[in-house]
Amino acid sequence: MAKESFIHAAEALRAADRDRFLSTLVLSGSHRDGVVALYAFNADVASIRDRVSDPAPGEIRLQWWNDALEGQGHGAIRQNPVADALLDTIAAYNIPIGTLQRLLGARRFDLYDDPMPDLPTFEGYAGETASTLYQLAAMILNNGELIEAGDAAGHLGVAHALIGHLRAFGYTASQGRIMLPWSIFVANGVQEREIFSGTPSEALHEALGQVTDLARDHLGKAETAIATLPATLRPAFAQIAVLKAQLALLDRRANAFEPAADDADWRKLTRLAWWTFRNR
Repeated sequence: MAKESFIHAAEALRAADRDRFLSTLVLSGSHRDGVVALYAFNADVASIRDRVSDPAPGEIRLQWWNDALEGQGHGAIRQNPVADALLDTIAAYNIPIGTLQRLLGARRFDLYDDPMPDLPTFEGYAGETASTLYQLAAMILNNGELIEAGDAAGHLGVAHALIGHLRAFGYTASQGRIMLPWSIFVANGVQEREIFSGTPSEALHEALGQVTDLARDHLGKAETAIATLPATLRPAFAQIAVLKAQLALLDRRANAFEPAADDADWRKLTRLAWWTFRNR
């Protein structure tokens, strides 16, 4: 039976990041527990912005996680079940602490209202956050042995981040934030006030269409790279099946400020299971 902290981590992940939780259901046994712990840690960190009133307490929470990774706090850290599960996973699978600390560093950007400046900066941010999770999940499936999954993790992570922020565009705009590359909006003549006021325009539609094309290109490159990986590692990338469906739904969305349509959980599970079966 799974340790209680892993059960708690699974419950926390299901509540905070349902898509990643569903993607773990195609994994087996102890590998699944490790990936769940990794994803639950990420879900906690990714949601800090929504749980604090200003950047200062957010910085404190990020520092708490950094201290936990460095072994500071001792028993107090282990009282947090997600941290307990993560530390057990780090020990079991040789997860590099520095990689997780870089994820924490990248997440500092979330706490502030500065716009994402350009595509290279966005790709760097996605690489340290979403791509890192795919890389480490593959490492867990490889029993802690390093594996070269750079292209698969890199491209899928960028696609995942682009699709996620396209889906959340209206929500982040309502917060006064621009998480997609601002340079693309500028090149199309989009004004900040259009975004923050929720005003659709042809220029905005064109800019978001270009971002969608970038996501589609990264998905295609990820699919090609995943096919070259050992079959035992491919389940770490099963979420590509859900992301492709979400991108297709975005193509049919008339207003970028409206909540994005999505599949029911059972349909996502079917996509994940079928993709995993076909890529064994």
